[in-house]
Amino acid sequence: MSNVEGIELLTRAHTYLREVVAAVPEGAWGSPTPCGDWTVRQVLNHARLDQQAYGAAITGAGWPDSDPFQPADALDADAPTVLDKVLRDVADTYAPLPADAEEVATPLGPLPLRLAAAAGAMDAAVHAWDIAVATGQDAPLDEELAEGIWAAAERLADHLRNSFGVFAPAREVPEGHSRAEALLAFLGRDPHWTPAAS
Repeated sequence: MSNVEGIELLTRAHTYLREVVAAVPEGAWGSPTPCGDWTVRQVLNHARLDQQAYGAAITGAGWPDSDPFQPADALDADAPTVLDKVLRDVADTYAPLPADAEEVATPLGPLPLRLAAAAGAMDAAVHAWDIAVATGQDAPLDEELAEGIWAAAERLADHLRNSFGVFAPAREVPEGHSRAEALLAFLGRDPHWTPAAS
């Protein structure tokens, strides 16, 4: 994966997250999700805070206003609008970085640009999927996006699991599953989760 491809992954994951959040039905914000005991609104707030941290790690400013791992139920304003501002800020932070940058500050420590961007993309895409399946949207995780994120997942998932408790243990995935389903299982999600399973 090149650095340019890493930025493209981040852009695609942000688009996926925006589209899913914009399509959350009224009244579904309190619904359960595949992400532990968190509701849709909590997953969104967690994703927002995580993305904010990716930008702040580079600029040194604009750190999250609360702990991403203890996300509040409520956002201060219209959720899609709040999210959009954060994602634009992150994109603006990454855009001017040198294409050959081999050390970019992230909440996980310094990483090559391609992996830093892919890590942000992984976070955004997985939480977009959480929200999509929790709210009955026909918005699966794109195969190409999942393929691109895979390198970051292999490099970072165990560190995130062991140091931050972000992901549940990896699940076994039978042969024949899609790359997206395999990625979700590797990150501890049940790729066939439904609200009835909560």
